[in-house]
Amino acid sequence: MRLVDKYKRQTDMFIEVCRRLAGNMYVAAYGGNLAWKLDDNLFLITPTQMHKGDIEAEDLVFVNRKGYPIDGKRRATGELPMYLKFFNERPDVVSVIHCHPPYACALAIHKGKNWLQRPLFPEMVTEIGPVPVVPYAEPLTEKLAQQFSPYLPRYDSFIMENHGLITMSRRDIKHTVYMVELLEITAKSVLIALQTGQIKELSQDEVAVLSNAMTARNLPLFGAPGVNRSLVDLYFPD
Repeated sequence: MRLVDKYKRQTDMFIEVCRRLAGNMYVAAYGGNLAWKLDDNLFLITPTQMHKGDIEAEDLVFVNRKGYPIDGKRRATGELPMYLKFFNERPDVVSVIHCHPPYACALAIHKGKNWLQRPLFPEMVTEIGPVPVVPYAEPLTEKLAQQFSPYLPRYDSFIMENHGLITMSRRDIKHTVYMVELLEITAKSVLIALQTGQIKELSQDEVAVLSNAMTARNLPLFGAPGVNRSLVDLYFPD
């Protein structure tokens, strides 16, 4: 039995998310890619050089932890080294989306303060956490993958300088696309606020009590397990 049939529920959801990203214009042309850990040594990933809205089940690629193809007729995305780094260095991560939503990408080329690393909305604080800017490196290279090294232990989402957005989670690919949408609408709010006046962020005390909401909803703290002590530690490290 082919893996695309064995994991039909997951492949159907994966294709649904690909089309959702394309429908939202969070990916265009051949841009963006997705990956989902189905088992400890089995990963579902998008093929190279395909519009995400056109992907069908027969186009999907399955690779192992070392990146070797296991099933599928096409080649995996050229960003495979980046995904291998994510899954190998963050074994808690289950799914990852790299895309180019316009408002988040506007902040990827913005020279000013990185407002996505500050506490602005309760939902962002409890669902996504701070979003650092990862310095630019050439796409499709090992250097790009290595640029994430200082950030991977503490964070789950990343603005790639002059490039795009990475969001990862400990849940399935549909949950991760929800996080992409939440992050994108926040980026839009930031840009509107910057045009109309100053931005007001949540205080340290206000962030501290949001840990109650995380406990009530059984939400894990961002980053690798055990690395971060609290929301306050993340947003107010000094």
